[in-house]
Amino acid sequence: MKDQFLGTSCTTILVGKKASYDGSTIVARTEDSGNGSFEAKKFIVVKPEDQVKHYVSKISKVAIDLPDKALRYTATPNAVQDEGIWGEAGINSDNVAMSATETITTNERVLGADPMVAAGIGEEDLLTIVLPYIHSAKEGVQRLGALLEKYGTYERNGIAFSDVNDIWFLETIGGHHWLAQRVPDDHYVTVPNQLGIQDVDFDDPDNFMYSDDLPKFIEDNHLNLSLDGKVNSRLTFGSHADIDHHYNTPRAWFIQKFLTPNIDQEPMSDNIPFAQKPFRKITIEDVKYVLSSHYQDTPYDPYGTTGTEAQKHLFRPIGINRTSELSVLQIRPDQPEGNRAVQWLAYGSMAFNTLIPFYTNVEDTPDYVKNTTARVSSENFYWANRIIAALADPHYHDVVADLERYQELTLSLGHENLLDADKAAVNKTGQALTDALAAANNEISDAVKKETEDLLDKVLFTVSNLMTNKFARSDN
Repeated sequence: MKDQFLGTSCTTILVGKKASYDGSTIVARTEDSGNGSFEAKKFIVVKPEDQVKHYVSKISKVAIDLPDKALRYTATPNAVQDEGIWGEAGINSDNVAMSATETITTNERVLGADPMVAAGIGEEDLLTIVLPYIHSAKEGVQRLGALLEKYGTYERNGIAFSDVNDIWFLETIGGHHWLAQRVPDDHYVTVPNQLGIQDVDFDDPDNFMYSDDLPKFIEDNHLNLSLDGKVNSRLTFGSHADIDHHYNTPRAWFIQKFLTPNIDQEPMSDNIPFAQKPFRKITIEDVKYVLSSHYQDTPYDPYGTTGTEAQKHLFRPIGINRTSELSVLQIRPDQPEGNRAVQWLAYGSMAFNTLIPFYTNVEDTPDYVKNTTARVSSENFYWANRIIAALADPHYHDVVADLERYQELTLSLGHENLLDADKAAVNKTGQALTDALAAANNEISDAVKKETEDLLDKVLFTVSNLMTNKFARSDN
């Protein structure tokens, strides 16, 4: 069972509409299981008639009556729900996206002033009790903020909301407080399990929202550590622990090193910006690359040949072994509302997998990504990726060429499928449009399944020939 007070460890990147290649807002987060655990995931659609009316958390036992009217939405819940739903990431029928959550850090002064609430809400619950009831990113912040103030939380979390215009990122502060910032349109944001928001302007409602008493909470509890009197959220509410330098900050360093190479930062720096400008527009492939990172072309790469053994294991990779899923939530302004939203999905360790784009204006998802069970089977996308990663990892350099070809081919097929389906969707509405998008989802799922099975065959053949007990007569 996940530790109630630790949650999961993830990595988030948020891309403003003027920083993305096509004007989309892009929200992406790897959902990583806690150390020593692996959580099987599935990709589903929740219809309004299937949405619960009285929600009860399995971890905290908090009970919440939900509104009568719910929107249809996608989600990536646990395949086995003995610990709850854990819906994690999705887009609703109003093209509003939510990613929940990025586990973040805090400090003792905050926890002393506003302790965690054991019977509050947490990552297990958030998508289910928020996403079906919001019609904009800003509404997402408002609804979640009200729930945090009423019920409290037992975790430290960061939650992203987006629509076609805006991305908002909310960070919880103690048991009941919260702060949210709008991502600047021409910036991207990196969040590596660490409280990230920096300079706060309490008089700028267009860019900041917060629990009503937050300024007074800061003053009453002497939380502001800035010498100039301004509020820096990271200094005020965040952690300052040695482990941050090995577990958290290097991930932000690598992402920003790749997307903004003209800056000079160190992997253990405490001053890596929350929001940064890219040196060029950011693509889906860029998001996949940075969230697959194991510090390529640095001494810290565990698969590298230049670093010492100590350097290779100094920092926690972004593309870690225990990633459960990645959802890249893309809201595209150049498409009609009916086919505007796309949820790109990957399962398993990011260095060994690929992304599949799925339209979210559908009533069901393909079996290949939906029917994950506790039973290991190469017939579904989750377990196929887990098997490939486990086989490939000890022989990375022997199979990396096959992995790269697979990733390039499948991502190309994904873009091709979207282009063709967008054209086919012109002048379609209602059920005809939904059916056309579902058909496109099934088509790309089938294509990626074929390529994934082919990759599994190649990797299995290669690593079988490298087994320790191999022997041939010609060896003598």
